[in-house]
Amino acid sequence: MVKNHDTIVAIATPAGRGGIGVIRLSGPAAPKIAHKIVKRELRPRYAHFCKFLDKDGVAIDEGIAICFPAPGSYTGEDVVEFQAHGSRAVLDILVQRAVELGARPARPGEFTERAFHNNRIDLIQAEAVADLIDSASSHAARSAVRSLEGEFSRRINNLLDKIIDLRVKVEGSLDFPEEDANFAGGGDVAEKLDSCRAERDSIFSAARQGAVLNEGVNAVIVGRPNVGKSTLLNMLAGKDAAIVNAAPGTTRDLIELDITIDGIPLRIIDTAGLRTTREPVEEEGIRRAKAAADTADILILINECGQPLGAEEQQLLQETADGKQVIILHNKIDLCQVEPKVERGGNSMAEIYLSAKTGAGLELLKDQLKKLFGMQNLREDVFIARRRHLEALGRAGQSLHEAMDAYVGKQGMELLAEHLRNAQHALGEITGVYVADDLLGEIFSRFCLGK
Repeated sequence: MVKNHDTIVAIATPAGRGGIGVIRLSGPAAPKIAHKIVKRELRPRYAHFCKFLDKDGVAIDEGIAICFPAPGSYTGEDVVEFQAHGSRAVLDILVQRAVELGARPARPGEFTERAFHNNRIDLIQAEAVADLIDSASSHAARSAVRSLEGEFSRRINNLLDKIIDLRVKVEGSLDFPEEDANFAGGGDVAEKLDSCRAERDSIFSAARQGAVLNEGVNAVIVGRPNVGKSTLLNMLAGKDAAIVNAAPGTTRDLIELDITIDGIPLRIIDTAGLRTTREPVEEEGIRRAKAAADTADILILINECGQPLGAEEQQLLQETADGKQVIILHNKIDLCQVEPKVERGGNSMAEIYLSAKTGAGLELLKDQLKKLFGMQNLREDVFIARRRHLEALGRAGQSLHEAMDAYVGKQGMELLAEHLRNAQHALGEITGVYVADDLLGEIFSRFCLGK
């Protein structure tokens, strides 16, 4: 267990008025500080109803005090929690009293960071704590709980065990070639590599869904003026979030909304109409529209049904569509008597005919949005994940692919061993076995205080 010589304190409940507010203390002096506040011994894991006293023995409040001795606490250290009334003023006084007695205010996420350093949880589980708190849908909450319970970690560690076992055998064949000639020359390596790659692909598929549930998808709506961009935004949002008017150039700035589609978070951005203009404000809006399109996960290009794409739209597709998911919407089918339909509904491009005004074909768009990110059939075993996990899994997959190429191409067992080492390192970054201090600082700094 990592020893921290200081004791930290923070309010562990959200700001605002409430029935109960919780103060959390963690560190070697936590029981001693608590004793001076409640003036009694606290039995481990026993709820004590008591008064919380200031330095003059005057009651600040009354409530519940619970002591969790190390190492069987959330942080792995001695922890004490005070459950007081939810007055911010009362909670602030209690925190200040703990500081007077030797504690210091905790940094954001420092309790969970100590749990990580004390091996109570790994980095995946630590991140899942924050993701559970921030979950915006029931799907995301359940997925975060699976990660917190260790499902994601278990699958990563199982894959790591396979890679380490194969790496040991490969490196053993380098040290004792006469004893491991059969291993090095037979099909055992290829079979084990295939098994590792299949497991990595399965984990990546589940993690990709988890990352979408966790961080959402950015969808940017672009197109010429008056093609129905703002009408579509309002229809998806279920409210009049953007002004709809026949006059061109109504939308001058980006309008961003966070919505959910069947539990999947989506940030949808309406933009200024694409056209040539000399009006400075509208020109800036068009520049921002192009910048937003460049960073989008999904590009939704709206065009009027029966009309060809203009030069501005074609140029935007050429400049920004590379590597993106693209949906071309042929809007206003109610005016040209066309039925809702999907054409070219592939993995990265689709054309959809709909009416943003009447809502005809809107479900086709929602289904295509889910399809583009593999969310049309949400897995029951999905766990919460982050983009950094996908990047690490991607590097692990690339290393395993290179390992197979090295083996099949007979490039040498030394090179094979190096690719396996790289795959192991990439997976270790996910659980926190190999992680830089600056990354840890960034991860935990995004936590709320008291967690």
